[in-house]
Amino acid sequence: MVESNLISAILVAQGAEYKAVCRGLSRVSTPTPRVFPIPMGPKPLTQYLENLQNTENFFHPHSRILLMGLCGSLTPSHKVGDVVLYKSCIKRWDEARDEKDLPLIPATLPQPLNCDRYLTSQIHSKLSQKAAIVKALTSDRFVNAAASKRLLSQIYQADVIDMEGFAALEMLSQAGIAVAMVRVISDDCHQDMPDLTTALSPNGSLQPLRLAIGMIRQPIAAKRLIQGS
Repeated sequence: MVESNLISAILVAQGAEYKAVCRGLSRVSTPTPRVFPIPMGPKPLTQYLENLQNTENFFHPHSRILLMGLCGSLTPSHKVGDVVLYKSCIKRWDEARDEKDLPLIPATLPQPLNCDRYLTSQIHSKLSQKAAIVKALTSDRFVNAAASKRLLSQIYQADVIDMEGFAALEMLSQAGIAVAMVRVISDDCHQDMPDLTTALSPNGSLQPLRLAIGMIRQPIAAKRLIQGS
């Protein structure tokens, strides 16, 4: 259960993930934190938080923010449906590279950012310590190929992959805000997923028509993704 005295606000990707979180919180009788729908991708999220920072809705210093949503597994240890709690996030180095090519290996890895230790431990306790503690990699684009996922795990020593974690940590931590992240794994590192790159608009939202086309082109992979989500 997400308690309002522990969490100031929840950030979750707009669309189906946002609706799912709101639906779950609506069943809770006690007061719950405000939920903010955020765009997908590092750049759209950074822009969103910068704009929010200039309004009265931005979080005050010492706020405690929980980022929720889905992520992909990079290792066989974490399976579809598993709940994971982030220890840290690292930023993908080869941004803007064509995803059809395998990831490049950087000369030196970027420095990871750590989630708030106290808030993470409190949430871990609330989850009865059932959530695995993981290191996450934040990518600027979808990674649909299983081979690329496994290689990214080796390069960055990461367990899961998302598109918002590092950007949220970077922006909010600089403002003195504590951040924790809980995600559910929607896809594993064994099967290819649909290529949804063209479905993601520059503002971080999914375009329904292009999303549908991407699913139709790869129906088996699309079925796996839907079942995992």
